Amino acid sequence: MSTVDIKVPALGESITEATLNSWSVAVGDTVEMDQTLCELDSDKASVEVPAEQAGKIVELMVEEGDDIEVGAVLCRIDTSAGGKAEQSKAQSSAQEKTGKTEESPAQDKTQVNASADAERGASADHKAQNSPYSQDYPSPAAAKLMREEGLSPENVVASGRAGRITKQDVLKASQKSTEPGQDSATKAKSQPAQSSPSSSAADQHEGRGTERQKMSRLRQTIARRLVEAKNETAMLTTFNEVDMSAVMALRSKYKVAFKEKYGVGLGFMSFFTAASCLALIDFPAVNAQLDEKEIIFHDYCDVGVAVSSDKGLVVPVLRNAESLNFDEIEREIIELATRARDGKLTIEEMQGGTFTITNGGVFGSMLSTPIINVPQCAILGLHNIVERPVAIKGQVEIRPIMYLALSYDHRLIDGKEAVQFLVRIKDLIEDPARLMLGV
Repeated sequence: MSTVDIKVPALGESITEATLNSWSVAVGDTVEMDQTLCELDSDKASVEVPAEQAGKIVELMVEEGDDIEVGAVLCRIDTSAGGKAEQSKAQSSAQEKTGKTEESPAQDKTQVNASADAERGASADHKAQNSPYSQDYPSPAAAKLMREEGLSPENVVASGRAGRITKQDVLKASQKSTEPGQDSATKAKSQPAQSSPSSSAADQHEGRGTERQKMSRLRQTIARRLVEAKNETAMLTTFNEVDMSAVMALRSKYKVAFKEKYGVGLGFMSFFTAASCLALIDFPAVNAQLDEKEIIFHDYCDVGVAVSSDKGLVVPVLRNAESLNFDEIEREIIELATRARDGKLTIEEMQGGTFTITNGGVFGSMLSTPIINVPQCAILGLHNIVERPVAIKGQVEIRPIMYLALSYDHRLIDGKEAVQFLVRIKDLIEDPARLMLGV
C-alpha cells in the first residue's frame, strides 16, 4: 500500500494554526485528485483543502472542531487504490484483455447493475470491518460522541449531506434518550449536573435552556483586533452630513444606460470610493500607517470594503482603487462581496489595505462610530439616507441626507486634517461632476 499524507497548508503570514471546520469525506471513501477533503477556519478566512492525489481515505487524523498547526497531518490517502476515474480505466482495460464480445443493451444494463450492487456491498462490508467511522457514514466528531453516549447508528436520524450523521444529530438523539421512560442511570449520564438543590424553578422551565458554542477562529480574530484597535490607538470620530440629492439624480438618470453598457448596477459605493481616493491623495496622512516611530505613506489607495458574512465581518481590499473607473469599482465590490458571503475569499484578498469604508446604512444605521481596521489609521462610516428638513438659501427644504463618520488615529492625524478630509468627501458627493474632473 502506497500512502500520502495530506497536511495543513500554509495559511498566510503569521498564521500558525487553524480549526478543522468540517470533513467532506470519511474513512473508506474514494477521492479524485483536487477533490475537496475538508474545510479549515483560519484567523482570516475559510480554506478548502484538496486531495493531492487520487486514492482511498484510510485514516482521518483530526476530528471536526479540533485545532491543528500548519504542517500537521490531516488525513492519509492510499494512492494505490486509485480514484474512480482510474478504477474505470482499469476495468475497461481488463474487459479489453478478456476479449468479451458486445452484448445487448439489456444484458449490459443488468450486468452493470449487478456489478455495482456487488461493489457497494463489498465496500460496505469492508468499511464495517475496518473503519470506526464508516457505518452509516458518521463524521469523526459524531462517531466519537456516539461512542461516549453509547449510541448506535440505528438510534440516530442522519441529516447531513449524503445521509451523513453529524455531531448535531447525535446530540439530538442523546437528548431523546433521556426523555421520561429511560432508566435513571442513563439520565444521570446525559443530563448536566445541578448547580445546587435550591436552583430556581424558572431556570428549569422549558424553553430557558442555554448553549455553549466555541468561537470560530475568524470571530476570535475579529474580537482580538477590535480590542487592539481600542487599546492601542488614540481613536477619535468626527461627523458630517452630506446631501445626496445630486448623486441620486445622477444615478436615476443614467442607471439604465450604465447597466446596459457595463453589465453592473451603479451603486453609491463607487461614488464614495472614488471620492475617498481623491481625498486620500489630498490628505496623505489619512492613507498612512504608524510603524513604531516611523510613518509609512502610500502613493496608492488600497481601499478595504467591509462586508458582513455569516461568519463575521470581513474586509476584502480593492487594489489601486484610485485608478479604477466606476464600473470597475462596482464589479470588484460585487465579486469580493459575493466571495466573502460564500466563504471563498483568500488571505491575500484581505491583506494590505490602506483605508476602509464600512456601510452600516444597508442595515438601517443612522449614526455610528466605526472602529479603525488596524494597522490602518482611519475608517469612513456610511449610514442610511433619510429625508430631513434642511435650510437651503433661507428656505426649508426636504433633502435626502446621509450622516458620515470618520474614525481616525489621533496620534497620526490631527483634528484639522480629519475634518478637512471629511469635508472634501462631502463636497465631491454633493457635486459629483467634480469626481469626473478630479477637482
